[in-house]
Amino acid sequence: MARLSTHVLDTACGLPAAGLLIDLHFVDGSLRKHLKSARTNLDGRTDEPLLSGNNLATGIYELTFHAGAYLRGLGLQLPEPLFLDEIVIRFGVSDSEANYHVPLLLSPFGYSTYRGS
Repeated sequence: MARLSTHVLDTACGLPAAGLLIDLHFVDGSLRKHLKSARTNLDGRTDEPLLSGNNLATGIYELTFHAGAYLRGLGLQLPEPLFLDEIVIRFGVSDSEANYHVPLLLSPFGYSTYRGS
């Protein structure tokens, strides 16, 4: 079954990023439709796929990772404003029957992502 999933790893701490808020939007031209919000669990993953089955359509999506709130919650000594606050990853789904895994590797001053399996 097709699905969209994510997870977040805190590369500065060497741990999964637990409790990080994620918003999912579908993008249609200049319109953004909010589909779902989820929080990462102790493993840095959402408890269920963000989308699955027939709910995963071809098109453009955005994942917004609320990294700033997560980083502030760690109690680290960080500058204000934070270098990274909301991280938006816009990606395309070209095959609605495939799996799309969009992980985030996060630190206070950088991030990376890729299409996983």
